[in-house]
Amino acid sequence: MNILGFRPVFILGLITATTLVSPAAVPAAAAPPRFFPPDAPGAAAYTLPDPLRTLDGRTITTVAEWEKIRRPELLELFRAQVYGRVPDTAYTQAFRVVSENSGALGGAATRKEIEITVSARGKALAIRLFLFTPNHATSPVPAFLLMGNSSVDHYDPAVARPSGYWPVETGIARGYAMAAFWSWDADPDQKADVDFKDGAHALLDAGPRQPDSWATIAAWAWGMSRCLDYLVTDPAIAADRVAVVGHSRAGKTALWAAAQDERFAMACSNDSGTGGAALSRRRTKEKESVEAINRLFPHWFATNFKAFGGREQEMPVDQHLLLALIAPRTVCVASASQDLWADPRGEFLSLVATRPAYELYGLGGLGDRTEMPPIGEPLHGEGAHYWIREGRHALTAADWKFYFDSADLAFGRVAPKPIR
Repeated sequence: MNILGFRPVFILGLITATTLVSPAAVPAAAAPPRFFPPDAPGAAAYTLPDPLRTLDGRTITTVAEWEKIRRPELLELFRAQVYGRVPDTAYTQAFRVVSENSGALGGAATRKEIEITVSARGKALAIRLFLFTPNHATSPVPAFLLMGNSSVDHYDPAVARPSGYWPVETGIARGYAMAAFWSWDADPDQKADVDFKDGAHALLDAGPRQPDSWATIAAWAWGMSRCLDYLVTDPAIAADRVAVVGHSRAGKTALWAAAQDERFAMACSNDSGTGGAALSRRRTKEKESVEAINRLFPHWFATNFKAFGGREQEMPVDQHLLLALIAPRTVCVASASQDLWADPRGEFLSLVATRPAYELYGLGGLGDRTEMPPIGEPLHGEGAHYWIREGRHALTAADWKFYFDSADLAFGRVAPKPIR
C-alpha cells in the first residue's frame, strides 16, 4: 500500500505521472470479524442431561407433557439441589407511592418511588422500587426490571450520574419503562450471614434450616417477583411484557426468578457465569467452579449445592435446563470476551442446548448454531438471543442495546430476521 496517498501511473514500465487521491476516495478495509478463542486442547468431555428426558426415563414429546411433567420436575430439582425452596409462610403486601414527578428526565418521563411492604409473623420488610415511564406513550408499555448491587439512590438520575449500567434515559427514549431496586432491600449480600437471620429469611423462615432451604439468590428472586406484583398493577405498564435483568450475581437471580415466575416475559442474564447461564459441567482452568463459588459465596446457594463441588457430572441438572424453564418466553444471554471467570463459551453452549424445549413450542431457539458469533455481533434466534462483546465483567450501554433490540423482536416492535 502506498502510504503517501499517491496513485502512480505506469506506461511501458516507467512512472510518467502521479495523481493525488483524496483519502475519502479510498474505502477503508473492513476489519475481519474476531471470535472468542477456542478451548485449550484436552478439555474434559461432559454429557448434559436431556431437557426432554425425565428422571424415570420417559421422553417428553408435547407441550402438555413438558408443562405437566418435566417442567415441574426440573423446578423441584433446582429447588432441592441448587437454589433452595421458599418457605410457604403466608404473607401480605401493600404498595405505597412515596413520591411522583411527572417532569422527570427533562419532561420525558414520570418518575415514581414505590414502597413495597411485605408483612408476615408480626414482621415487615420494605423494598424501594424506582419506576420511570415514558410520557410520550399512548398505551401501556413494556418494562425492564433491574435488580442492582448498589444502593437504590444510584438508580435515580436526579442524584446519580448517567451510567451504562442503568441507561434509564435510553430506555425511555426507546419506549420502555425502566424499574430498579436494590438487592439488599430483599436480602443482604453478606457471606457472614450463613445463619440467614436477616432480610426475607428473617421475615419468612419459621423453622430450622434444612439442606434444601433457600439462600440469598432465592431470596433475591423472591424480591424480583414482589416488584413484579406491583408492576402488573401500574396502568402505565404492559403487564404481559415485563423483562427482568441482572448482572453477575443478579444475572443468576434474574434467570431463577423467570424460571419460576412465568409472569416475566423475558429474562436477561449479563455475565452470570456459574450458577447462572454457564454450564457447570464444563471445566476450564479459568472458569469459576461449583466448589469455588460455594467457597467464596457460601450464602448464595442451598447447602445441597455444595456437595457437587468437583462432582458436577453427578448433578441431576445443569444450567441449560434452567434456561429451558423459561421457554417459550424470551431469554437473552450476554457475555464479555475477557470475563473468563464467567465462561462465555459455557454460557453460549448452555443457551444452544435449550433448543429442544423451544422446539416443543414451535420455536427454533438458536437453531443449529454450535459456534459462537463474532465478538460484537448479536445472534437473535426464536426465543433465544446471545451476544458477546469485547471487554471485561460489567453491564454496559452496549449490553443494554442488545437487550432493547431483543425486546423489540420479542414484543413485536420490529420484524424478526432469519438466523444467519
